[in-house]
Parts: sequence; C-alpha cells; structure tokens
Amino acid sequence: MLSERPLGGETPVNTSLFSRSILCPPAMKFICWTLLIISGIADSRSEQYKVVGPADAVLAVAGEDVILPCSVKPSISVVDMRVGWSRPDQKDSQIVHLYENHVDKSTDQSQSYRGRTKLNHQELQRGNASLKLLSVRVSDEGLYKCFIPSKSWYDEAIVNVSVEAVGHPPVITIDGFDDSGGLHLQCESEGWYPEPVLELLNSEGVSLSSETTETHRNTDGFKVKHTITVHDSDNKIHCRVKLRHHELETMIIITSNMFNSSSTPVIMISVFVVVGVIAGILIAVLAHKNKERIQLQNEHRQLQDDKRRTQHERDQLLESLKILIPKALTDLRSHRVNVILDADTAHPHLIVSDDAKQVYQAKLVRTLDKTEHAAFKDLVFQIREAERGGEQVPP
Repeated sequence: MLSERPLGGETPVNTSLFSRSILCPPAMKFICWTLLIISGIADSRSEQYKVVGPADAVLAVAGEDVILPCSVKPSISVVDMRVGWSRPDQKDSQIVHLYENHVDKSTDQSQSYRGRTKLNHQELQRGNASLKLLSVRVSDEGLYKCFIPSKSWYDEAIVNVSVEAVGHPPVITIDGFDDSGGLHLQCESEGWYPEPVLELLNSEGVSLSSETTETHRNTDGFKVKHTITVHDSDNKIHCRVKLRHHELETMIIITSNMFNSSSTPVIMISVFVVVGVIAGILIAVLAHKNKERIQLQNEHRQLQDDKRRTQHERDQLLESLKILIPKALTDLRSHRVNVILDADTAHPHLIVSDDAKQVYQAKLVRTLDKTEHAAFKDLVFQIREAERGGEQVPP
C-alpha cells in the first residue's frame, strides 16, 4: 500500500519566490512572476518522492535474518531525513527502528526489537532504507510501516512479513495394544509455524486415517499429534510433517514380534501386582519395626530426662541443706537453756558430772548385788557431801 501527500496535508510553499521577486524590475514584473511560479512548481516537484515497498509478502524463517525492503523513488539520498519503521498492526504502533539526525535512536524502540534491527547508513545515500531484522521470531509476523518524512513531504510504504518455523523431526512411539491385539502408534512433532500438515502412510505411500488428532499452540509454534492402530505385521509406517516447501519424515518397522508381545502386558501386570503386594507387606513390617524402634528411643530418652531431673533436684536439695543446717545450729546455740541434772534420779549406769551439766555411761565389770549397790551409793553420797563441805574423804 502506497500513499503520497504533503507533510501536514498542505501544498508545499517555496519561500524563494519572494526573495527572487525583489530583484525583478517593475517593467518586467509580469514576466518575472510567471517565471518564478514555473520555477517554484519545479522546485516543489523536486521535493516529492515515493516510498516503495515489496509488492508481495516477505517470507522469513524463525531463527534466521531477513531484509524488509524499502526505498524512495527517485533514488535520492535520505541521509539527512528521518527514517522510521513501526508496527501499525500492534497496540500504540510499536517503534521497530528509528533513524534521525544521522544516528539510530533506541529510546522509543520496542523492547522486543532492541538489538535485532539494523539500517545500512551507506545505502541511505542511494535512497535505500531497507531494514535488516535479526533472529526472526514467530511474533515478528505481521505488518511493518516504513515512513520517510522530509521538511515539506511525507510518504510511507507497508511491508507484510510472513514467518514460518521449521519444527523438530516427528517422533513415533508405541502406545500399547487394543482389545483385538492392534498396535497403537502415536506420532508427534512440535515447534512449527504456521500449523503444519502431519500424515501417516504405509509402506506403499498410502495415507492412513488417523483415529485421534491433537493440535496445540504456544509461543514456540504448533505441536501436532496423530494416533493410529496397526494390525498388520512386516509393515513400514511413515510419519511425515510438511509446511510449504519444508518436509520432515520418520519411519518405524512393524514386526510380528511386536504383536506376539501383546500378551506381555497381562503378564507384566500380574508380576507387578505380586511384587506390589510383597512390597506392601515388607513396607508394613518395616514401618512397624521402625515405629517400635522410635517408641523405644522415646522411652529411653524419657528415662534419661527423668534421671537428669532427679539428679538436679537432689543437687538442689543438698545445696539447700548446706545453707539450712548451719543456720539451724546457729539458731539452737542462740536459744540454749541452763539445765541441772539430778544424780539421784539418774540411771544406775550413768554418771553425772560434778557441775551437773553432763552425764557419762559407767563401765561396770560386773553387776552389783543389793548390798554392794547400797554401799556404793553410800560411798558416792559421802564423796559428794565431802566435796560440798570441802572435807577430805577417808580412804
């Protein structure tokens, strides 16, 4: 799509007409004005140009570089002009690249294009404003506007970019058996853009009808998956993915051994069940043993805690006694009572001291009879009486 119009929608005015009219003599004013008008029209037309883009869409491959063509006709230099590229089909018309005042400016450039665009400054002298887009992404597909304004003119061109991404080679996997012994085959491939065509073929190249088809799209492109059931052995199955002129293919050979192993899943399931039961019993026993071990450890830990707590309490009690006993003895000494012992009423085996304050146990060789006991008491009496009176006791 091309358009050409004066900048601001107004007819360009050549201001040199007024400066030239001053030099014109009054007698030739009509001729001068006529010449000046013709010259102004010529100068105005010399400022006009067309911005030209490609007639067809530009095809780009994801991951590769691509050139977006844009030039001016006639081929005048645009080095001193402003050259811009934007995305009119995106929100706020994203700035893809901007050249102004002889430098590339990235201030307003869209983040997704930073570091991925280049203008050839030498080609600008020849009116070539083509943009090189590096490492093409799937999201780069769409419309691009190349605009080149001058002081008195403006024009733009639209470039349509079509992106394609070649995905991964298809992968064929065996997805089990059905009730009739048929072999389920699944073929899938991802990373394609736009959506590719996936087909399954037999050894003769005849397309096989897929039982299930799935298509998913993400930021990297499309993922396709088809499933079929095969009942014939000694057969080759091809899985082919096509996108325009790109084509990837994978093959698998179906042998009779694959079908003979159809009963294998039942045997394997039985084995898995038995192994699962045994494993369950072992796990239960180990769990019970582990539970008992943990319980014993907890009991032992509890006994150790009780022992440490008892030891701590005993130590605290001893420390308390060390403080209380001296204090109690001190209190007892401070409350002593003056006591006088009565020797007459004392036990016969006890001897009361002279100050009647202490008592001792008498050590007797034999037991005294009544006569001896009476004499002993009389002797003791005399001694005491003598001591009171200060007399000497006869031997």
